[in-house]
Amino acid sequence: MSWVDDYKKKLVTAEDAVSVIQSSDRIYISGNAATPYALMNALASRKDDLEDVELTHVLLLGEDPLSRPEMEGHFRHNSLFVGPADRKAINEGRADYIPIFLHQIPGLMYSDQMPLDVAMLHLSPPDEHGFMSFGVEILASKAAAEKAKVVIAQVNEEMPRVLGDSFIHVSRVHKIVEISEELPQLERSPFTEVERKIGHSIAELIEDGSTLQLGIGGIPDAVLSALKERRDLGIHTEMVSDGVMEAIEAGIITGARKTFHPHKVILTFILGSKKLYDFVDNNPVFEAHPTDYTNHPFNVSRNENMVAVNSAIEVDITGQVCSDSIGTYIYSGFGGQVDFIRGAAHSKGGKPIIALPSTAKNDEISRIVPFLKKGAGVVTTRADVMYVVTEYGVAYLHGKNLKERTVALINIAHPKFRPDLIKEAKGRFLLR
Repeated sequence: MSWVDDYKKKLVTAEDAVSVIQSSDRIYISGNAATPYALMNALASRKDDLEDVELTHVLLLGEDPLSRPEMEGHFRHNSLFVGPADRKAINEGRADYIPIFLHQIPGLMYSDQMPLDVAMLHLSPPDEHGFMSFGVEILASKAAAEKAKVVIAQVNEEMPRVLGDSFIHVSRVHKIVEISEELPQLERSPFTEVERKIGHSIAELIEDGSTLQLGIGGIPDAVLSALKERRDLGIHTEMVSDGVMEAIEAGIITGARKTFHPHKVILTFILGSKKLYDFVDNNPVFEAHPTDYTNHPFNVSRNENMVAVNSAIEVDITGQVCSDSIGTYIYSGFGGQVDFIRGAAHSKGGKPIIALPSTAKNDEISRIVPFLKKGAGVVTTRADVMYVVTEYGVAYLHGKNLKERTVALINIAHPKFRPDLIKEAKGRFLLR
């Protein structure tokens, strides 16, 4: 049978596709801009037929019908990275959170520590050879597709064909649901003056020929805007956003001096505008790989002059970084922060950076704190932290003792909070 005939034979409605799911199954769901809404909505409509179905995933975008209170007992999230879709359910005890480094997630599946019954994926249409691209998110989708007993594909003509180690053949899929809908887009806001200052300080640490890992939001955008005089920058990252596309178009990012995958942008997911999705489609500059490749600290470190920029919720005066919770309230996840911090630290000339505004809630709360909030989790340890950047400058912590760290971090805290930080530090004999 040709792959075309095989494809047509597997075409079903979303309702028919999810009919194969049974009570107590474990399902992996692709996320970010590849969140398969049609399949999730169809599965939600089967609520009364199912019990104890476990849903595992990274970041889901948009409204999640499977995490509503009435779904309790029928579906339960076991999230590998928490976002707005499942945050409420997790903090109300109706869902669970797995703290894990992003590069380790595919290994959970390959090792059968997390055996999968079903993978629900969002894919591009097949090419002339019958291969469908995982498109704008690969992360752990390739591992899920290879290990799940049943693979259900939502095939979207709007999903770009992203190149790299990011394809699945029609023969590996059991059910196919065709849709035509635009992917979720990331709305960008102009970066603030605080973010501009942080971006400028980070840009001063970046040399021509450096390879960058940047995340999402105002600070990464501010960094890229401050790099207009740099040349031959490269990208090895989790996420590609519009700022990377714009820097490529401006000739700032060429990858010409990269020591690992020169001239290539290495990534594991893409989130941005429709223009970005069109730009990455079939574009050989971009290579998408699973997280056990992109995020493995060893691979990150193979890029010389690797600069990794990550954010935090708060940093204590000894350098401990909390990024996944506000006290006991689970907010996000480990993601790839530690993967890239450690990879950049082992890179020749590398610079791992934690960047955050000095305050929150209109300057009411300091984000440089004497102690992390009660119940807060440490994502990046003080031994891993090298640079911390706020709008008040750069604190270099590597090789510094606790007293030296305390001085450096208080110096980049908001001035209105420095007296209290000094008082607390003196009480702990961290300052004289």
